[in-house]
Amino acid sequence: MADLPNHIIAIGASAGGMEEINAFFDHTPLDGVCYIIIQHLSPDFKSRMVELLSKHSKLKVLEAENAMEVNCNCVYLIPNDKFMTIEHNKLFLTDKGNSKGPHLTINTFFNSLAADYGNRAIGIILSGLGSDGTEGIVSIKKAGGMIIVRNPENTEFQGMPSHAIASGVADFILEPEAMPQVIEDYLKDEEMSALLLDNEEDEKYFTGIIKLINEHSPLDFSDYKQTTILRRIKRRAVYKNYSSLEKYFDYLKNDPEEVVILAKEFLISVTSFFRDKEAFDKLEQTIIPDIINKLAPGEELKIWVAGCATGEEAYSIGMLICEQLGPDHPHTIVKIFATDIDTAALAYAGKGVYNSDIENAV
Repeated sequence: MADLPNHIIAIGASAGGMEEINAFFDHTPLDGVCYIIIQHLSPDFKSRMVELLSKHSKLKVLEAENAMEVNCNCVYLIPNDKFMTIEHNKLFLTDKGNSKGPHLTINTFFNSLAADYGNRAIGIILSGLGSDGTEGIVSIKKAGGMIIVRNPENTEFQGMPSHAIASGVADFILEPEAMPQVIEDYLKDEEMSALLLDNEEDEKYFTGIIKLINEHSPLDFSDYKQTTILRRIKRRAVYKNYSSLEKYFDYLKNDPEEVVILAKEFLISVTSFFRDKEAFDKLEQTIIPDIINKLAPGEELKIWVAGCATGEEAYSIGMLICEQLGPDHPHTIVKIFATDIDTAALAYAGKGVYNSDIENAV
């Protein structure tokens, strides 16, 4: 068990991304983590990635095999003709052969990594065509992990990084050679936050911090899951070089701007179209028909979506209503109000522009 990694860094890249992968691993230290590269590869040609990357990496480079356990200070490469997932720290391979549609190998792995490693997952998107990886980094972010995206302005193939950035979950947008240092700093901060003393006093300062945020904003996090919030507070405290919650709390009391920044750390405004199938089935089959049947002639239909994040839920409800109004209500005016405390997510929602991945849900 000693060789099991504390964190897994998953890298999504296109088949032609060898140069930026090399640039990344030229700067990667031995640091007790493991790296897994999910590349878009043709199933018809055997990759030479193991041989080529070994010249640039201090780490052991391996092509993944089914049920292979991952260890720290190793790099694992997806075989050219497989999908790959991770479960209980082991890699599992399935054939691409019979699958229809695009091979979203990055999303497939990233989603499984989010489920298996949670906040110990780090997702990286390099250059490439299409939008594979966007759904996966959202899953990692929701699980508490970190996301780094390659700067699309400096690459010919901007699709993957541009879609990833548009999701709103990227923590850093960098060139490949700058990524290892950011990861190293992040891992040190995580280690330090874990070392912050957990004692009876923590509860007092945690409560004080939550109250302070509420005093400086309309946000009340008192009913949030405490372990999640506490982890994010500690992470921020370490980032600001404070070794205890008491010292960080004292700092917060004198810096209203830091209070606002900390509050934003708690907000992960990610959602999807028709999220929570059972809830939307209930809306479609029972609630919306009942509301429409009770409409008086000329009456407006008004819907409020509270906590709309990036807007997908509001548009999903709009689609259901549009489909069900029918000939009995040809002139009914429908107004859907969507609100959220995250102003950046609300601005994104207001544009109503989404990437092609939504075809899977809409």
